[in-house]
Amino acid sequence: MTNRKIKKVAVLGSGVMGSRIACHFANIGVNTLLLDIVTPNLSEEKSADKKNRNQLVNTALENAVKSNPSPLYDKSTIKLISTGNFDDDLSCISEADWVIEVVVENLEIKKQLFEKVEKHRKPGTLITSNTSGIPISLMTEGRSDDFKQNFCGTHFFNPPRYLRLLEIIPGKDTLTEVIDFLMEYGSLYLGKNTVKCKDTPAFIANRIGIFSIMSVFKLMNEMGLSIEEVDLLTGQISGKPKSATFRTGDIVGLDTLIKVANGLEYSLTNPEEKAFFKTPVYLNKMLENKWLGDKTGQGFYKKTKTSTGEKEILVLDLNKLEYKQQTKPRFDWFTAAKQIDNTSDRLKFISTQTDNGCKFLSKLNYSVFEYVSKKIPEISDSIYQIDDAMKSGFGWELGPFEMWDTLGVSRICEAMKSNNIFPEKWVDEMLAKGINKFYKSENGKKYFYDINKGNYELIHSKENFIILENYKNGKPLWQNKGCTLQHIGDGVLNLEFHTKMNTIGSEVLEGLNKSIDIAERDYSGLVIGNNAPNFSAGANLAMVFMLAIEQEFDELDMAIRLFQNSVMRLRYSSVPVVIAPHGLTLGGGCEMTLHADCAVAAAETYIGLVEFGAGVIPGGGGTKEFVVRTSDSFYEGDPQLPTLQQRFTTIATAKVATSAAEAFKIGILHHDKDISVVNIDMQISTAKQKVLELANAGYTQKTRREDIMVMGKTGLGMLYAGAEAFFISNYASEHDKKIAKKLAFVMCGGDLSQPTLVSEQYLLDLEREAFLSLLGEKKTLERIQSLLKTGKILRN
Repeated sequence: MTNRKIKKVAVLGSGVMGSRIACHFANIGVNTLLLDIVTPNLSEEKSADKKNRNQLVNTALENAVKSNPSPLYDKSTIKLISTGNFDDDLSCISEADWVIEVVVENLEIKKQLFEKVEKHRKPGTLITSNTSGIPISLMTEGRSDDFKQNFCGTHFFNPPRYLRLLEIIPGKDTLTEVIDFLMEYGSLYLGKNTVKCKDTPAFIANRIGIFSIMSVFKLMNEMGLSIEEVDLLTGQISGKPKSATFRTGDIVGLDTLIKVANGLEYSLTNPEEKAFFKTPVYLNKMLENKWLGDKTGQGFYKKTKTSTGEKEILVLDLNKLEYKQQTKPRFDWFTAAKQIDNTSDRLKFISTQTDNGCKFLSKLNYSVFEYVSKKIPEISDSIYQIDDAMKSGFGWELGPFEMWDTLGVSRICEAMKSNNIFPEKWVDEMLAKGINKFYKSENGKKYFYDINKGNYELIHSKENFIILENYKNGKPLWQNKGCTLQHIGDGVLNLEFHTKMNTIGSEVLEGLNKSIDIAERDYSGLVIGNNAPNFSAGANLAMVFMLAIEQEFDELDMAIRLFQNSVMRLRYSSVPVVIAPHGLTLGGGCEMTLHADCAVAAAETYIGLVEFGAGVIPGGGGTKEFVVRTSDSFYEGDPQLPTLQQRFTTIATAKVATSAAEAFKIGILHHDKDISVVNIDMQISTAKQKVLELANAGYTQKTRREDIMVMGKTGLGMLYAGAEAFFISNYASEHDKKIAKKLAFVMCGGDLSQPTLVSEQYLLDLEREAFLSLLGEKKTLERIQSLLKTGKILRN
């Protein structure tokens, strides 16, 4: 990467995308200037007031910050964003290192703005457009050489904080070092999966994504499938987002979908391809009726109420263009497929079925596979860039070439040809060479089939990432049904969970203890991490519920002791143990995180001790650890009772941090030892480096703590009064009050007559006793059973 530094960014345009792009730069600590037009239709008197002139941009930013999910890791980062308008403040972009245009998708408006921008930007400053499809070459007409050399497309996907795709689109004059810088900056600092695209209509993700959607429209009509059936088939069961096809259309907006499709139909030159992107009659009629989806209250689905006032979601009959009650689709294979957690295994199973639904999915795959094979090298030179774009921009679990690999390239080619669908000839040429997969993994590295070279090439952009899937060709050091231990190089091990939602039961705890044994004997340290969507949804409370129902309290006591002993083993091992939380990291997953030598948390980590919501307190060392941290803060000068109350409230409200930044703020992550990474692909490699850093610094096994200050009755009275106040104010039930008092008793070290120093084991014993006593409560069991029924606690 060149020696460019991004200290300040200017975002031009404060609409849905512009305001959220500004927020994401604030997330990573960059000072950001957000500009837009002067508020229209102001009177002469109001126009004299800068506050009124900036009302449009300020309102847009306020709406973005209030939106859910939040575009900010932490609301306090809003202070890094300043606002202004094009008339008064455009000269301020001279201070920016990167200017990003995010105004309306209109070429003339963009060109007019760029003419003004050129008068103020510093030479050499990055200047990019967030266009979703306007040719890069057209936007720089009439601009200086310096402007053109530092200009390209940077297409963020909405919402920018959460969707990881950033398409980088060079113009014909763009300097190579500008593209190289943006590819690396986008990955390292913005946490993006940066994909280099060619300046072709809709670039990569929208080109393939809209093609797939148009294929769905055509196939469902041919095969007589309903909206409900298609959304069931094209959702999570086939490795696509839960919102599937039509629900996604409603979320994104029918006008947006039609605009991209029309843009492709207009821009493409191949007559057959142009015709394919022609929107169906019903879609145009829906646009005419303003049935645009969520933004207008109705689209393919419509929320309404029954005659009794109950909420109901109707579905559109595409033939009659009338809304009707939904019917539940039924496919004989669906339930069996749903039980298969691994996406590749599930897709293989589905491909063996023969009903109409599976034929639809097969034909959809054939159509997409043919299209992507023919779009190289038109839209990209490399297959992995197409796969990355679809995974990061459209939420596909596998990209089209990865999916093709999973189903068998040779077998699928034969099936395609039998349906008169023919992949591009390079695929047959690849197979003729005896190469039967698009990808291969060796020694933890991933290689792709390079069409130009006719052989495998290393994916250099991912060379420094540790992707655990790439190690699965080798033999693991140890494994059981719940987890796998791999050597990831340089004497560092990685323990990966693979239970449902990575819940923690006896097999995972066995794996944790065994991994530490092996690491202590022969290796430098251990990482606990995975590449699944979530680190861990917590302990297996379904198993705990069954034991409690059967009154097996001796077994429950043993199970809780095993969990407590395991996290203490993690804390007091003789080698460094680093944990890599991301996504959902709840309950027991959070308790493990609290006990690691270091947590390398992904920025998108949703972490908390949520046991209170299930009618118990954290029983796997979580309550104890909050007491330890409270005690340590006393020595650092924090006021004792307010700090204790704050920690108590965090557990009693089952508070979940919605980012790593917030987890630091509420004390789950610790500034002295934990760190966060924005790019989740870098998480395990960063955790590995942290293990080596600790080991090389002369890691020494810690001594168990016996110096934990608890407040006894001094704190107990305050916390009991708080629980009572919540109950009286109807914020808590009678049972909530009972749980809160149990929690207070543990956090204060019992009813000791004065503040006292106690050991960790003393607190663990109190924690376990409280946990077990609450499991003996009928109300707790009813609560857990209700959560199991609604799916908020997983059944394993």
